[in-house]
Amino acid sequence: METLVEVLEQEARIDFALNCKCRAIVRLKSLCATTPIAFKVQTSSPNKFLVNPPSGLVPPLAYATFQIILKPQTQFPPTFPRSPSDRFLIKTAEFTTNPSESTHPDSINSWFSTRPHGSTQDLKLKVAFVGPVLLRHAVGCGDVDSVRNLIKRQKSILTELSPREAESLLRVATELVNPEEIVNLLVEAGLKIEARVRLDNNASYPVESRWAAKGWDELHVAVAFDQTDEILSLIKSRGYGSLDCRDKEGRTPLHLAASKGSIWCAKLLVESGADMNARCKDGRTALHRAAANGDRLIVEMLIEFGADPAITNDRGQSPLDAARDKEHKEIVEILERGEVVLMAARRGELERLELLLQKGATMNYCDQYGLTALHAAAIKGHRDAVLMLVKFGLDLECKDNEGHAPLHLAVEGGSLETVEVLVDKGADVNAKTMKGVTPLYIARAMGYDDISEFLISRGASSSITSFSSS
Repeated sequence: METLVEVLEQEARIDFALNCKCRAIVRLKSLCATTPIAFKVQTSSPNKFLVNPPSGLVPPLAYATFQIILKPQTQFPPTFPRSPSDRFLIKTAEFTTNPSESTHPDSINSWFSTRPHGSTQDLKLKVAFVGPVLLRHAVGCGDVDSVRNLIKRQKSILTELSPREAESLLRVATELVNPEEIVNLLVEAGLKIEARVRLDNNASYPVESRWAAKGWDELHVAVAFDQTDEILSLIKSRGYGSLDCRDKEGRTPLHLAASKGSIWCAKLLVESGADMNARCKDGRTALHRAAANGDRLIVEMLIEFGADPAITNDRGQSPLDAARDKEHKEIVEILERGEVVLMAARRGELERLELLLQKGATMNYCDQYGLTALHAAAIKGHRDAVLMLVKFGLDLECKDNEGHAPLHLAVEGGSLETVEVLVDKGADVNAKTMKGVTPLYIARAMGYDDISEFLISRGASSSITSFSSS
């Protein structure tokens, strides 16, 4: 039996508050093109929940919604965010009946009661309690797992707090017997507060001292609190060579900015010369962290500035693998574009290549050998693809893992036309690989007399065609 309806939310997330009604809206999407779909919602906890409407119709290929209403509760949920005892069953079936029959929820409810056993499709919907009230409660209880899971399910929960609420939440955390883990979790997840808070002893206390055990320096702390002015001041006072300081986990300030989703801090660090491909102790780069978090803005920014998406961590995972594991489809698409550009260039698929580049696909992606799209097009002799990539701004002197520029590979591919295009656009005819190999050396070694003569006519030096074995 084909699926009739899909639930757009995998669980009903209810923003919890004490002593008042709390609601969640659930959206249903019909996958049937011809017939309305009837639905009926049942709950395992009728003493706690109301459903409005409890039944209804979803028009063909359209949407319908219903509300889940939590009755006022005088106590916090015993477990959260996920509530193992609270769940809903959504029964669905094609509404094949007399067109004149009432579609009132009561009538549809009665209609379901006449259906034979096993003739409906049933969907299960779980319940999760979220929101700042529960976050504050979990922080006050020192419940690290609940804090982490609340933040995971509701990524905006910290960034939407007012400055006063954020400072109050941090104060609750710092009053714990062992506050470090929760405080670090809140700050790294995006809690924005002032650089100083007032603790129990009423002494003005720098938050930075909390991070000494983590090995953070001033730049890490400034990033943790989204203090772009402070970051800029530190960069100017300490020089541009101090941006890649490491904490005890080997993380640079850029790693931290990517983990927190601080796009402005991350961009400021990158523009100031931070190493985008720096790896922490587990081998992850800033791009790994942004990809795992599903952070589109930071992923796109890092790719645009030339971060290497082919770097793998200690488990052999690339940023693309991390995004796939977390099912961040948008990030996977962004990172896969680079692979598609490389493939289109290698095959000389001009229309596809142009469409990808016009849509903003990254040209800086390289494979495990360091080959870019320009290298791939050059070695295959795809002159027009080379011309297009150069037109869109791909670096003529980009190097693969062995130091080959695209011109080296164009010569190796034996296409005089492709060689001419690269040289005419400004490629260095005397470029050297890591071993000192020049394009002219390759041309002579492979017996390409026409390419050799052309390179010499454009300034290639015969005196530097040999290479070292070191």
